[in-house]
Amino acid sequence: MKFLHAADIHLDSPLAGLSVRADLPPELVRDVTRRAFAAMVDLAIAEDVAFVVIAGDLYDGDWKDFSTGLFFNEQMKRLGRPCFLLRGNHDARSVITRSLKPAGNVREFSSRTCETIELPELGIALHGHSFPNRAVPEDLSACYKDPVHGALNIGVLHTSAEDAGEHETYAPCQVGALQLKGYGYWALGHIHARRVLCERPWVVFPGNLQGRHPKETGAKGCSIVHVQDREVVAVEHRAVDVLRWAALEVDAEAGDILTVQDRLSAAAQAAVSGAEDRPVLARVTLRGATPLHGVLLGDADQLAAECRNAALAAGGTLWVESVKLRTRPARGGEDGALRPLREAFSAALEEPARVARLLQEFDALRRKLPSQAQEVLDLPADEAALRSLAEDAWTEVARALAEAEAP
Repeated sequence: MKFLHAADIHLDSPLAGLSVRADLPPELVRDVTRRAFAAMVDLAIAEDVAFVVIAGDLYDGDWKDFSTGLFFNEQMKRLGRPCFLLRGNHDARSVITRSLKPAGNVREFSSRTCETIELPELGIALHGHSFPNRAVPEDLSACYKDPVHGALNIGVLHTSAEDAGEHETYAPCQVGALQLKGYGYWALGHIHARRVLCERPWVVFPGNLQGRHPKETGAKGCSIVHVQDREVVAVEHRAVDVLRWAALEVDAEAGDILTVQDRLSAAAQAAVSGAEDRPVLARVTLRGATPLHGVLLGDADQLAAECRNAALAAGGTLWVESVKLRTRPARGGEDGALRPLREAFSAALEEPARVARLLQEFDALRRKLPSQAQEVLDLPADEAALRSLAEDAWTEVARALAEAEAP
């Protein structure tokens, strides 16, 4: 027997963080989360899974209109087997105001208390607690019921677990406490990267179905869980994304532009070859001390075109979201009027008090923004991110000055 474990679908949410430089064709980015969800349903049917578990954040927030719910019900009818649904922080009971009668094969976990759903014909017992509100600071797993004797017990939980990383902390828990529950599998959601926290028992984040911004790189999908004699014997990740994000890091320490272009082409071809016939959306970062620093400042469009051309030569499709310059002059500093300006930029972040104040101001701004805006703006949360933002600002200043001085 097999079942499918997915989470963090964020149905109908747009791709975030796209630069105006991307010039993307609308058909490339349209309905990506719907298409990934449909691919997940295709996989469930092809694998003949017994049921599907969605561990939170099916939706990205309140529906803009009823087409979101209609699409989900349409896909559930096509699925034709049970789907057990848990609400997370993005689709908590208090967040979603619109609703439709669910498809007959969909069962949603209660948001008032932990609920146990038994499937005696399969020897399965599922335990879950939906989010009643967006903010859930307590450990929900603490109230999950004792395992059902003679069944494979599956805990369904939306949680930041022990380390949220770049994600906000919700319903935190300890892996050790999950192990002590006596369940055979923990179907987690909330973290947008595939993570196997433990194999005895299995404690798994499948990641999200579709990368939605430049930091969500690599294959995205769900987990197929293999069960034998009421025990989990294998868990395999299966990609269902329809568009793949990539981060291309290119060493620009070269004496001629052709060498940099060759390295860029090689990185683009590698990204395309690893994308399993999916189109690639890439953020390109050039690094290193190079005599080409000034040339590269005005060459972003050329570099983006080289990436696309290399992808075409490799038989794939690649679009450049943005080109980030992290280069510096080979001599260690800018010439002429740029040198004191560059020094002023660098000095601004050498004062700990100023860095702390800036981070506090960004944090205050972040708290006032909806989650979608937070992803688009990508405000710095630590000193490294703040320095990266300052580098972006400096690059734009230097590029503008270079263009102004051009004949």
